Amino acid sequence: MGIMTMYVMGAAKVSAGTVAMVALILCVLAVAYLFIAFIPVRDWLAAIFANVKISLFSLIGMRLRRVPARVIVNALIQAQKAGLDITSDILEAHYLAGGNVHRVVDALVAADKANMNLSVQRATAIDLAGRDVLEAVKMSVNPKVIETPEVAAVAKDGIQVKAIARVTVRANLERLIGGAGEQTILARVGEGIVTTIGSATQHKNVLENPDSISKVVLAKGLDSGTAFEILSIDIADVNIGKNIGAQLQTDQANADKNIAQAKAEERRAMAVAQEQEMKARISEMKAKLTEMEAQIPLAIAQAFRSDSVKI
Repeated sequence: MGIMTMYVMGAAKVSAGTVAMVALILCVLAVAYLFIAFIPVRDWLAAIFANVKISLFSLIGMRLRRVPARVIVNALIQAQKAGLDITSDILEAHYLAGGNVHRVVDALVAADKANMNLSVQRATAIDLAGRDVLEAVKMSVNPKVIETPEVAAVAKDGIQVKAIARVTVRANLERLIGGAGEQTILARVGEGIVTTIGSATQHKNVLENPDSISKVVLAKGLDSGTAFEILSIDIADVNIGKNIGAQLQTDQANADKNIAQAKAEERRAMAVAQEQEMKARISEMKAKLTEMEAQIPLAIAQAFRSDSVKI
């Protein structure tokens, strides 16, 4: 009986120890899971192996500020591999301001490989201004060709000339913030084409020397105040349009004819009105004459009566 009691008591102690051990293990696993889920350990290890200096507390602060640590760490690793000196604070501030971190780092790497002077501050400012900073860097290295719509102008001899120009532009990183876009370039080039063609004495001069248009337009400095630098303006196509001078003369002759016809109709109407007025006056005079003729017998009779009374 005593042995049985001792066996039961020992089993109870072993069971209680096992339960406590299991509970402890579960608590440790729960804490580890929460630690791994809340703290970006994987990103921290990736930064360490990539030789990126960033502390675990900085990553925890990013998580508290709702900044994706993986985005910042990957950007820092890319910059580190490219030999750029960028801090996590700059990238985090740019992300919080609504910028595209990866786009900025890609642009900085591309600019560094092309030996272009592009600072982190300017790159982030360009990105926050709504410009595609990576596209701007690519456009600085590889200029872009934009084509104007067909521009029509009239030379001094009255012949219409239609021209299409291809403008080769390069992005100017110094003027990219606050500078005008491609539409301004196209509008200015179109205005220059109209002015050049309009100042030509004859349309044949434009057809014989279309490069004169590009030379005059290029000399005007049309890229001032824009985000681009114009490298060249090439006239792609020149065509003859309408004979505007002859058309204007024809329109003027038709207008003069219509005016003359209107004036003739006005004079005819006035003549008809005067004729009707004269007829009305003649009818009135005839009526008065008839009335006077009708009064003659009465006057004669009245005279006879007067004479008879005197006799």
